[in-house]
Amino acid sequence: MKVKILFPLSVFFLVLFTSCGKGDDDLGGGPVPTPVAARTTMDTSYGSDAKQKMDIYLPANRTTASTKVIVMIHGGAWIGGDKADYATNIDSLKKRLPDYAIFNINYRLAAIPATNVFPTQENDVKAAIDFIYSNRATFLISDKFVLLGASAGGHLSLLQAYKYQTPKIKAVIDYCGPTDMAAMYTDYASNPINQLGITALMSGTPTSNAALYNSSSPVTYTTTANACPTIIFQGTADLIVNANTQSVALKNKLITATVANEYYPYTGLGHVDSWTATTFTDTYNKIQAFLTTYVP
Repeated sequence: MKVKILFPLSVFFLVLFTSCGKGDDDLGGGPVPTPVAARTTMDTSYGSDAKQKMDIYLPANRTTASTKVIVMIHGGAWIGGDKADYATNIDSLKKRLPDYAIFNINYRLAAIPATNVFPTQENDVKAAIDFIYSNRATFLISDKFVLLGASAGGHLSLLQAYKYQTPKIKAVIDYCGPTDMAAMYTDYASNPINQLGITALMSGTPTSNAALYNSSSPVTYTTTANACPTIIFQGTADLIVNANTQSVALKNKLITATVANEYYPYTGLGHVDSWTATTFTDTYNKIQAFLTTYVP
């Protein structure tokens, strides 16, 4: 996984009706539709900005009753990254979860000092999810949505899954995502550049803009009614996202709220962009088991 710190849509399916002979009619037979073909559509727009695009991977034989959905949200410290960063992960997920539709999204990026500051990224992710949800019948997908994100994408995935209840997200997959923005600011006390970046993104400090820090933190919404089953992957030696103040803090909140969760610390590993293929294979295996349990 490469991780850095909308729509002329033409979705078509072929339905061929074969003519039936008298014998078929006598037996109660009828037209037999051709199975729905797999479909990949790149750079589908969900908004007017050039960044508001998504890549869509629809499996064969999908239906609105059975086809579950994964929405992938890239990282990059909210100021960088691209959906292309997940290019090597799509096939791995498709092999393990062949019946899932995959939507890999971009969103507008922040720029210092005051371009596309938060909650621009949150709003774009919400718009993308609403777009997918409102077009379920066209895509032939169900309402069982799962979010997956790494780093800043993990933060955006968790925030969407917990904060917004329509559509109700069934599960969320988090790779090293920030969960408490005020704690994130404090974590960077010894790194003035990163702390300045958080200050710019959040239009102030936790003191001067406490409301935004609170509303932008997934830990704010970890009640049983809000949160959903969550799987967390975290390097214990991560210098970008502190394991204890972010991922462990989220895990403890979910436990207190009796929300189903799985937490997997990778001892000695740093941020997600430094992990090896072996580590990612382990996470994929755990994701497959997790989704089988919590998104039947």
